Amino acid sequence: MSEKKIIAVVGATGAQGGGLARAVLADPDGPFALRALTRNPDSAAARDLAARGAEVVQADLDDESSIRKAFNGAHGAFVVTNFWAPRTPEEEAASTRAEMEFRQASTAARAAKDAGLRHVVWSTLEDTRPHFARLGSDVPDLFGGYKVPHFDAKGEANAVFTDLGVPTTFLQTTFYYEAFVVGGQGPRRDERGGLALTIPMADARMSLIAAEDIGRTALGILRRGAEFVGRTVSIAGTHATGVELAATFTAVLGEEVVYRPVTHAEARAAGYPGAEEIANTFQFFTEASEYFTGARDLDVVRGLNPDLEPLDAWLAAHKDEIPLG
Repeated sequence: MSEKKIIAVVGATGAQGGGLARAVLADPDGPFALRALTRNPDSAAARDLAARGAEVVQADLDDESSIRKAFNGAHGAFVVTNFWAPRTPEEEAASTRAEMEFRQASTAARAAKDAGLRHVVWSTLEDTRPHFARLGSDVPDLFGGYKVPHFDAKGEANAVFTDLGVPTTFLQTTFYYEAFVVGGQGPRRDERGGLALTIPMADARMSLIAAEDIGRTALGILRRGAEFVGRTVSIAGTHATGVELAATFTAVLGEEVVYRPVTHAEARAAGYPGAEEIANTFQFFTEASEYFTGARDLDVVRGLNPDLEPLDAWLAAHKDEIPLG
């Protein structure tokens, strides 16, 4: 039997990288071996991966030497950055989160180029600024010229991989189902005790996916190899309007959920940390809905990931975790 090809997975104990790590380990007869990159090899999640046969390596996108070492000898890599990662006050003062993401992506691209990786899957998102410009939208700038920084910085970093000649598949992701559990986006009880879904989507359709399916789809791309180098793959597991989402919640929870969207301005004024960022995100989802959902062909995604999970099945499995207060 030929030697397995090593896939170095950034963020192997996180949401996206963890999905790929588990998918590789679940396929022991497949062509790949897992090299799990993590900032903390002593974490419970890292120890679990090691116990299941992964090579666990300490690496941090803020430490280029560690990434270079982790990529050495690998066939391919999965690269993801985390805009929402906890940061110290000193880190916040040193750079914006958008600058951090662009810097980290650039670090990974340089390391991949120098290591001679044959295939990199870069977890990215659209740069929203050209879309807003085309639509003539009035959207406030954040972090010095970005509109949706956690989209725009990733989209901006695509060019680094291309300019360096890194053999890359650009995996454009979307809103996680998990945001209904841990992101505060699920239905909540109103003043009369009823359940209302208030996401600011007006009557537009949005694209959603389980975080686990991002990793599983990445494995499908890596399996197809050179066929997908240089291509952009945009993914989702479900497309739905707010009314359709409310109906799905109603069916799963066994209690009526009504769709009562707030405006983007109201969402910006919500006052919680990151409210402007989230509101701008939803404005993009709403105003660019035709493009965004159209780019995410569910049949293409299922071809790469036959286990792609629709929202209703995911919610049914996680309904007891959804906070309804």
